[in-house]
Amino acid sequence: MLPNNQLFHAYQDELDVFTIFLPYDYFQGKSSSFQLKTEAAIYDLKIVERTEMERCRKYRCQSPMVPEFGKMHYILDERGQETMLLIGNVVRTKEFDQMFFYGGKDLGAHYSKQRTVFKIWSPIAIDAVVHIKKRGAVNWEAFPLIRKEQGVFSAEVKGDWEQSYYYYHVLINGEWRKAADPYAKAVSLNSEYSCVVDLGKTKVKRVSPPPLGSSANAILYETSVRDLTIHPDSGVKSKGKYLGAAEKNTRAKTGGITGLSYIKTLGVTHIEFLPFFDFYGIPDENPEEAYNWGYNPLFYNVPEGSFASDPENPYNRIVELKQMIETVHSEGMRVIMDVVFNHVYDRESSPFDQLVPGYYFRFDESGRPANGSGVGNDFASERRMARKFILDSVEYWLKEFNVDGFRFDLMGILDVETMNEAVRVARSYKSDCLMIGEGWDLPTPLARHQKAALHNQHLLPKIGQFNDFFRDTIKGGVFDLLDKGYALGRRDVYEKVFQAICGSISLEGQPGIFTEPVQAVNFVECHDNHTLWDKLNFCFPGEEKANRRRHLLATSMVLLSQGIPFLHSGQEFFRTKKGIGNSYNSKDDVNWIDWPRKEENMDAVHYIKGLIAIRKHHKAFRLQTAEKIQKHMKKWKLSEEAVAVLLDDVGEQGPWNKILIVFHPNEESGELTLPGEDAWNVIADENKAGIQPIREVEQTLELSPISCYVCVQ
Repeated sequence: MLPNNQLFHAYQDELDVFTIFLPYDYFQGKSSSFQLKTEAAIYDLKIVERTEMERCRKYRCQSPMVPEFGKMHYILDERGQETMLLIGNVVRTKEFDQMFFYGGKDLGAHYSKQRTVFKIWSPIAIDAVVHIKKRGAVNWEAFPLIRKEQGVFSAEVKGDWEQSYYYYHVLINGEWRKAADPYAKAVSLNSEYSCVVDLGKTKVKRVSPPPLGSSANAILYETSVRDLTIHPDSGVKSKGKYLGAAEKNTRAKTGGITGLSYIKTLGVTHIEFLPFFDFYGIPDENPEEAYNWGYNPLFYNVPEGSFASDPENPYNRIVELKQMIETVHSEGMRVIMDVVFNHVYDRESSPFDQLVPGYYFRFDESGRPANGSGVGNDFASERRMARKFILDSVEYWLKEFNVDGFRFDLMGILDVETMNEAVRVARSYKSDCLMIGEGWDLPTPLARHQKAALHNQHLLPKIGQFNDFFRDTIKGGVFDLLDKGYALGRRDVYEKVFQAICGSISLEGQPGIFTEPVQAVNFVECHDNHTLWDKLNFCFPGEEKANRRRHLLATSMVLLSQGIPFLHSGQEFFRTKKGIGNSYNSKDDVNWIDWPRKEENMDAVHYIKGLIAIRKHHKAFRLQTAEKIQKHMKKWKLSEEAVAVLLDDVGEQGPWNKILIVFHPNEESGELTLPGEDAWNVIADENKAGIQPIREVEQTLELSPISCYVCVQ
């Protein structure tokens, strides 16, 4: 659209290169010359290329000078007709990125009782204003922002503006654009406006969980603030809220423990919460009206309002989230935050695109927004100020909220350098900060060697990646419900199973998925796709008893393999989503943790708790390097009937010198000849698991249908 009905278009696509479009109905789209008009002078442009298009003629012109950003410039044709020079693709050039990088830590609104300082980054804006309204007031007050170096606009507004709402207006390409603050720390109800807060009033006493050490010691449990507590029989008072997720010693009507205290009993080390930053999809004041997982980012540095007891109070959600995190710490566990930096809910209305249109997102060669994320936009993390925003946000959540790790949604959209910098920032605050992500190779216009994807794991040595090789080998593929993995009876993948158990590293000349085991996040179920139980019932309808065994076998393989085990909440008691795979906006009764179902399957819960105890009891299940795995893990029997792996000479790692792990997926009974002449203690069989011996066996181990065993000497 041409501003002010101008007769032709002109865009600055490089620092000194302009693209001019003359419609054919304007002098047949012809002009023999063009000029650049600035405040100081008029410069002749060199036409370097003419292209015939469907409705216009395109001219590519070279300028003898680079026009100053932040000022209005015009292009004249041979007839002296002028059009505004609009900012175009220049914002996506390396030169622009270098010229306007701002390294300061003071973007956003910074409050004191005497004044609040507002700063935004908008190098292409000609003018900018901040509008402020005190809570309860009717009228807004406007204050001009002054242009500073590196494209920063700043205003120091005197007075006490605590809890005031604010937004920005920026003049770009001849129009005033309304923008929220991407660096906002608080927002109004339903995220309509940014809000000024005094973070000093949100302090919560901090608690330190036990030391973690290596990432290999982590055991992850994924849940949602809402799902964890919303069931009518959760025994939680503040259902669906931060405070509800922080309630201790909650019980169902039957007396069974629920909520946070139940998770503690499992023995996991980390709770990974689905997004709790501010997202679109649930009304703050009436959250029961809608459901959403939270992968619709609005404000990355603001806690989600629908989880707060008083979302209209900007302090409430901050304090309650901090209380939840420290309560998790007090129970001896850590908090992983699910972050979604790969895309925003809506590109065009986002504060990023309002403040610097075209900069923060990727576009293809035709100028269309990239869509590797599948939601219409891909965040351009490789650009310096986009990268800076991600790093600043990671630092903020660590510093202000004391989180213990991050799970990067669709990490393959992001770039390697940004992710390694994120690790550096995170580990400068917490040396054991856990960094994991989804390294799927997605079709975003980023060079293959730059993508933070599985194929570049060797460039991301300190980041765990969700291991789809493990998932597909053990469970079967997620895009074909009938595709079956080893635990579901597939017989031709036992060599792959051995590699998966060994952390998916290189073995015996076979290339691995990962360089080191701590990069492998092993899972067979997560919030995405069908639960394992639902897949099993689709593949084997009516076989409930056998499906229970298959389910426990697959989960046991997660917990007894090298790498980082990942459990979906409720997986330990056969969680179902009523056959729905993508339940991101399904009702609560599809997504909630079904606490009565837990009570009905306590035998399975105790079994999984026993396996977790075994893993934590001996470091041989948590070897930190590929070298140690190659030294200590040996094939005992690999066949269609069973996979048996021997952990040998591991006495330095814990109380047992030899450990034999057996996975038997067959529906028929079998037997396995045991290594050596000495007797073995069985600590896990088809019914029980734990660190205490169940029985002693010699020479031969009888294998029940679809079963797992751990034997020790």
